[in-house]
Amino acid sequence: MIRWLVILLCLAAPARAEKIVLGLSADEVGITATFNGSDILIFGAVKRDSPAPAGPPLEVVITVSGPLTPVTVRHKERRFGIWLNTNAAHVDAAPSFYAVATTGPLADVLSDTEDVRNSISIPRAIRSVGNAVSNSAEYTEALIRIRESEGLYQVLDGAVTLDQETLFRTQIGLPANLVEGTYDTRIFLTRGGAVVDSYKTTIDVRKVGIERWLFNLAHQMPLAYGLLSIAMAIIAGWAASAAFQGLRR
Repeated sequence: MIRWLVILLCLAAPARAEKIVLGLSADEVGITATFNGSDILIFGAVKRDSPAPAGPPLEVVITVSGPLTPVTVRHKERRFGIWLNTNAAHVDAAPSFYAVATTGPLADVLSDTEDVRNSISIPRAIRSVGNAVSNSAEYTEALIRIRESEGLYQVLDGAVTLDQETLFRTQIGLPANLVEGTYDTRIFLTRGGAVVDSYKTTIDVRKVGIERWLFNLAHQMPLAYGLLSIAMAIIAGWAASAAFQGLRR
C-alpha cells in the first residue's frame, strides 16, 4: 500500500520545466613535470518540457571546487623590527581550488538564501573558521585574498555565455599549482535569484607518467625511493666530475 502511495505522489509531482544537459571538454587532467595549467571548457544546454516561463531571465552559475583541506591562517605583526606570528585561526575545510563563473554579477543572479543553501560563493564554500578568534571573518578574507593572488580562487562574473536561454558555455583556467584529487563541478540554473535546477559532475586531476611512478614509490616504498635518490645523486656527481675532467684535458 505504501509503495503505491509513493508511486502516485511521484506521478502527481510537477516535473521541472527546465533541466541541465551538460558536457565537458575533458573529465581528466594529467599533471606532468611540464604541466603549466590547463583550460576546461564547460558547456551544456537547457532542456525544456514546456516553453520558458515569463518573468526574470534565466541565469547560469558554474562552480569548480578542488579537494577540501584544513588550513591554518596566521596573523603576523611587526615587533622589535621583525615580523612574528601572533594569532592564528584554523579553517576546518577550504577548497584547494575554487572558481565560480556566472552569466552576470553573482549578487544579481543568486539570492543570499540560495547561496547559504548551496554554498556557492567562495566565502560560503569555506567551512568553519575556528571559534578561538573573535574576528574569524578577517582570517577568511585573508585566506581568500592569498589564494586569489595565486590564481587558486577565481570569481568570473559574466564569463558564462548563454544563447537564447538555451545553450551555455564557459572556460575555466586551472593553474599549474593544482592539488591532486577529484574536482567537483556544479551547474545551477537560476531565475530571480532562485535555483530552478542543478547538476553535478567531477573532473579527475592526477599525476601521470614518471611523476606518478615517483609519487607512488615515495609514499608506498620510502626506503626504495631513498636508495634510488642516493644512487641517482652518486651517478650525477660522478658524471659531472668525469665531464669536468674531460674539459680540463
